[in-house]
Amino acid sequence: MKLVIDLVSKHYRGDVWGLRDLRLEIGPGVLGLLGPNGAGKSTLMRILATVTRPTAGRVLWNDVDIAHSPDLLRIVLGYLPQDFGVYPHLTAREFLEYLAAAKGLDARLARQRIDELLAVVNLGESRNRPLGGFSGGMKQRVGIAQALLNDPQVLIVDEPTAGLDPEERVRFRNLLSELSGERIVILSTHIVSDVEAVATDIAVLGGGRLLAHAAPEELLRSVEGKIWEVTIASADVPAIKRKHLVSGTVRRSDGVHVRVVSPERPAPDAKIAQPTLEDAYLYCIANQHTTVAA
Repeated sequence: MKLVIDLVSKHYRGDVWGLRDLRLEIGPGVLGLLGPNGAGKSTLMRILATVTRPTAGRVLWNDVDIAHSPDLLRIVLGYLPQDFGVYPHLTAREFLEYLAAAKGLDARLARQRIDELLAVVNLGESRNRPLGGFSGGMKQRVGIAQALLNDPQVLIVDEPTAGLDPEERVRFRNLLSELSGERIVILSTHIVSDVEAVATDIAVLGGGRLLAHAAPEELLRSVEGKIWEVTIASADVPAIKRKHLVSGTVRRSDGVHVRVVSPERPAPDAKIAQPTLEDAYLYCIANQHTTVAA
């Protein structure tokens, strides 16, 4: 089971590039796709989901170009796009039954699968309520359920925790971990904590290019010795932010504890700190010429 992105580029009108020469090989497990807004994450997700085609390059599913044979991937694909819409007058159950039929699933097996999935996403008691009365988080959970209808080998979820409360977010992370086993799960987000909790592999995009692709541990090693903590007065915070990349500040009785990402000591009394994945991510984005390869 292998998904290969081979020098994929996507060009839009106005000489805008959504992706440039992206090369990535994805196997079973959870790939966390990180990047700021406009990095190209959603463009890549739409290409992988066969919604749009690349301008250049190709995507191979088990060595077959999906541009020529998209159905080979579509029949094993689950996809939750960033902008997921529902039919407001249908109940959650009716909506999922409709999508199951569109996917060609057996009606009897689909009904059983739908009941199981509604329980998994904590909507069992709301299954017969019209979707128009659902909150944003509840609709997102319906979206998660529809992506799992066909028990996919490739699951693509684009900003899936948007609108979820902290408890729902943890529940969804646990679900992704349980699902990863012998399937490919691609989690696209700008929320580092979501990736940190579940990803076995991480790719960082910036400006449509691949900035880093490695295991979480390797990304953390790439910034060892570059993370500092220093305590300063509140009045000095703007100056240090202008001069250095600051990944966090905490106000305490002795001053502001500032976390700085820098290859050099930012102040005489700064002390080396243990890196976090957010530090590594910010370093990748700030130094877009630097790529960490798996």
